[in-house]
Amino acid sequence: MAPDVPECPSPAAGPGHAVSRLRIQRLSVASKPFVARGANIHRCTGCRLPPGHCICDLRPQAPANAGFCLLMGDIEALKPSNTGWLIADVVPDTWAFQWSRTVFDPALLALLRDPQWQPYVVFPPEYTSASRVVSAPWPPAETGGRRPLFVLLDGTWSEARKMFRKSPYLDGLPVLGLHPEHASRYRLRRSAQDHHFCTAEIAALCLDLAGEAAAAEALDAWFGVFSERYLIARGWQRPAPDSEALQRLRALAPVTRRAPAGAGAL
Repeated sequence: MAPDVPECPSPAAGPGHAVSRLRIQRLSVASKPFVARGANIHRCTGCRLPPGHCICDLRPQAPANAGFCLLMGDIEALKPSNTGWLIADVVPDTWAFQWSRTVFDPALLALLRDPQWQPYVVFPPEYTSASRVVSAPWPPAETGGRRPLFVLLDGTWSEARKMFRKSPYLDGLPVLGLHPEHASRYRLRRSAQDHHFCTAEIAALCLDLAGEAAAAEALDAWFGVFSERYLIARGWQRPAPDSEALQRLRALAPVTRRAPAGAGAL
């Protein structure tokens, strides 16, 4: 008899979205408080910005056939600058898991084996064999109608390489290599390389490749507004009521507005 395989959990199970729940879980097992730049700032629980810069009422939700599986580094879910959170804000089918080299979450394994999904590990192709690399998600006709599930390694570059090398459950999956035609716009953390894109930017590129133009545009616009407000708050400046980033978000084709995850202080 084949061993029982746990059912793939719904990303909407429980309050908030997958990344906010992972943050709560990670805090519950922390041995000491998480301290980072701006740790003493009170932040909205929905968007992680100071209350005077909150953007929860602007948050879009873009239905998409594609989904995302975020493997997150040790403290990535705790960082207010994390952009994997933005993916879960916008794309309904987004899961988030704490990465471990030795412990494999049964829910993660179940998701990767779920027959409705075709997983793709998004990673630079030069780190694997050519036989695993694909340049675009396979069309449904070639995957038995399975939906694309993009596996994103969310952490520092050194963490992402470790995840890629030391996660045996990823070894048999196709690797999707991206070739952006522009430099990263991410300015919330320092990076020595313009080609090191943040997680939300990578997700928008994946959605575009999968033919999800509206969802890609919504995520990219949401990333733009979040980045703008985050940097303004860092400089103790007042947000502009009608900035270029806000105009772009408001100009999108009608999308569902999500109710805020719950305003409050982090």
